[in-house]
Amino acid sequence: MIGFLSSYAIARSSVLRCTLVFLLLFVISGCGNDEASTTTIRIDGSSTTYPLTEAVAEEFMRANPDVRVTVGESGTGGGFSKFLRAETDMNDASRPITPSEIERADEAGISFIEMPVAYDGIAVTAHPGVDWTDCLTADELRRIWEPNSEVTQWSDVRDGFPDVSLKLYGPGTASGTYDYFTEAVVGESGASRTDFSASEDDNVLVQGVSGTTGALGYFGFAYYENNADKLVLMKVDADTLGGGAECIAPNASTIQTGEYRPLSRPLFVYIRSEAAKREAIQRFIQFYMDNVANLAPQVGYVPLSDQAYALGLQRFTEGRTGTLFGREDVKASADIETVLRGGTAPADSVSGPPAE
Repeated sequence: MIGFLSSYAIARSSVLRCTLVFLLLFVISGCGNDEASTTTIRIDGSSTTYPLTEAVAEEFMRANPDVRVTVGESGTGGGFSKFLRAETDMNDASRPITPSEIERADEAGISFIEMPVAYDGIAVTAHPGVDWTDCLTADELRRIWEPNSEVTQWSDVRDGFPDVSLKLYGPGTASGTYDYFTEAVVGESGASRTDFSASEDDNVLVQGVSGTTGALGYFGFAYYENNADKLVLMKVDADTLGGGAECIAPNASTIQTGEYRPLSRPLFVYIRSEAAKREAIQRFIQFYMDNVANLAPQVGYVPLSDQAYALGLQRFTEGRTGTLFGREDVKASADIETVLRGGTAPADSVSGPPAE
């Protein structure tokens, strides 16, 4: 009997030890998951801004191996949908946040910090067999892309162009490039003909334009630069906007100065205010602002001015929320453009309201 009790006690002690070990491992594992959630940075959004943020993320992770940064490219609008559900920490955008997105953010109780990170031009490109022109006017682009357009042949674009079918490629409706292009060219964001081949992936658009006889398309300038050997780059004549413009090709200089009109625009990252409290995010944003001017040209983008980066970092560190773009204050908007393009303006005019 005594032997039985002794054996029972030993067995029971072993079970208790195993249980304690299991519980300890569970607790440690749980703590590890919590830690991982604070050292993983989730980014999605614009396929145009993607190469820049991806380049920054790769360099950051080399210097900070304890932090994992994931970068997706579901389009500016698709990315904002995730961002406003708090599924991501940051959103890449190739246009400013819209009033309807701000309204959704308010409804969800989400505040955000807006930071311009670079300048980009929208490249209008054609199939390499298009050898009858290397320049289109803003008005011709409008007639090609406006809703219910009847332009189906190159001969419909301009007298003297051949009777070659005009196949069109462009970003999908969730893309910030689509929003910006339609507003700049057609005059209303989202106003476009629908009978074109659309994709949120700019590489798919490059393949479509380069592989389809008579094709014309548009996407971020960086994607043209990476595929210049198989595309024709169209210059743009913005004379219909006034000011005596001429055929201007996008390049680092014409994009930064705004001479390439109306298709040069800033790119953004948006950070959820709640996520901005995390130490890993703070390190990442500091690294982004310190290195983006050097990395931007390497992936085909144009850096902003030093003052613009300094003010962007100031907005982040001070927690200044909301957007500085699309405001009714025309002077303030002009001041922002001046700073982004390398000029100077009063700091109060471009830093936004104080943090709440």
